[in-house]
Amino acid sequence: MPITYQQESVLTFEREAKELLVQHWEEIALNKEVIKLNPDWPAYYTLEEVGMLKIFTARSDESLIGYFVVICRPHLHYMDHMFAFNDVLYLDKDYRKGLTGPKLMKFAEKCLKEDGVSVMIVNTKRHKPFDSLLEWLGYKHTENIYSKLLGD
Repeated sequence: MPITYQQESVLTFEREAKELLVQHWEEIALNKEVIKLNPDWPAYYTLEEVGMLKIFTARSDESLIGYFVVICRPHLHYMDHMFAFNDVLYLDKDYRKGLTGPKLMKFAEKCLKEDGVSVMIVNTKRHKPFDSLLEWLGYKHTENIYSKLLGD
């Protein structure tokens, strides 16, 4: 089955991603007993309308198997440069061996570079890291993020 990579609209993504989003949430999310999966689809549509949302997908025989969603904007500290901040990145477990994940990311990088993005920022969960893949793709470990649940 050939894997294809494409940039898609939020409309297509919303229609087809629900099952993968649940799998992603179940595997990665923290504080699940308090914070439930509930995407703000109107906000995604608004971000797409103003050109800030980019959705890249991987498909096997037209079935969605992975996604890489980023939000692009000039950086508040470096307004001459467009930064792409990843929102969500997920690949079905059956496709994690091999080059499907790296090819999805390289496809996104190519498209974003063509759109004038200078820097891609990718965050990962400490309990599910893929640092070696990011380093293999040329990313550098530049920051750490801490979080704390404040309410319920």
